[in-house]
Amino acid sequence: MSVCVPPLGLPGVVTTARQVRARITAHGPMATNTWRMRIHAPEIAGQILPGQFFMVKAPDRSDPLLGRPFALFETYADASGNVTELDFGYIVVGKLTSLLTSLKVGDEVELWGPLGNGFPPPPAGHLVVVAGGIGQTPFLSVLHEALGQRNYGRPVETRPDKLTFCYGVRSASYLAGVEDFRLPGVDVRIATDDGTAGRKGYVTQLLDEVLKAESGPVTVYCCGPEPMLHAVAKLTAAASVPCLVSLETPMACGFGACFSCVTRVKQEDGAWDYRRVCVEGPVFTADELIWD
Repeated sequence: MSVCVPPLGLPGVVTTARQVRARITAHGPMATNTWRMRIHAPEIAGQILPGQFFMVKAPDRSDPLLGRPFALFETYADASGNVTELDFGYIVVGKLTSLLTSLKVGDEVELWGPLGNGFPPPPAGHLVVVAGGIGQTPFLSVLHEALGQRNYGRPVETRPDKLTFCYGVRSASYLAGVEDFRLPGVDVRIATDDGTAGRKGYVTQLLDEVLKAESGPVTVYCCGPEPMLHAVAKLTAAASVPCLVSLETPMACGFGACFSCVTRVKQEDGAWDYRRVCVEGPVFTADELIWD
C-alpha cells in the first residue's frame, strides 16, 4: 500500500509513503531505557531522507491500536549496494515501546513511511547539530551525508567545512549510540546534568561556546525536548544564526488526517496558524515557531 504525501513545509520534499511488514534483523539496548532496532524494509530504507520518520506498530495487535513515530537513525546497504535496512532508536516510556523490547530478531513489525519533510541537504560553513535525550537519532544520517559517507538519493551540492555534534543527557548511562558519532571530521562534545560524562551542565552551554568561538557562517540543526529547543532557538536568534529544529510532538496518524500534532507557526502578516508536525514538519525553522 502506498500514498503520495506532499509535505508543505521545509524543505518541500514529496515522498511515497508505504505500509509494509518488516523483519527485525538486529535489536538490543544501547543506553538506560533506550533501545535500537534494525529492520529489513527496502521499500522505505531506499527512499528515506535524514530527519524523516516512520510510524511503527506491532503486527496483528489492536492494543495499542495506533503506531508511534520514530526518526531514522541510519540506513544500511546489502552486498550489492542496495539500501535495504534501517535503524531507529527508542526510549521505553509506554505500552508500545515496552512491547517492542520483547520482540526478537526474526519477528516482524508494521511500518508506515517515510513521512515528514526531514532536514535539507547539508549547508556550507560550520554545521552544528544539537541533541538532547533521544534527539540524537536523526543526526547520524545527517552527519554521514555531510561527510559524503552515505547517499540518500538526492544531490548534495555543498558540504560543511566543519561539523560539530553537541549531545546532552541526564547522566552517562543515558548516552545512546554516542560512539557512532565519533567519526573522522566530527567534533563530538558531551554534556551531562550530573557531570558523569563530558561537561557538567546543559547542552546549550556547549552550543553557546561554539557560537562564540566561530566567526564564519554557522547553521544549527536541533532535536530534543521542547524546553531545550526553545533555549537553542534563543541562542541562535541572538547570534543571528540559522536554526532548524525537529519537533518531537506526539502523533496519532502520521499523515495529517487527525490534526493531533499541530504546532503554532508565525504568518507573514504577524498572525499565526497551525501546522501539522507530521506533514509540514517535523523540521521547522526555529524563528517561525511560537514557543510560548
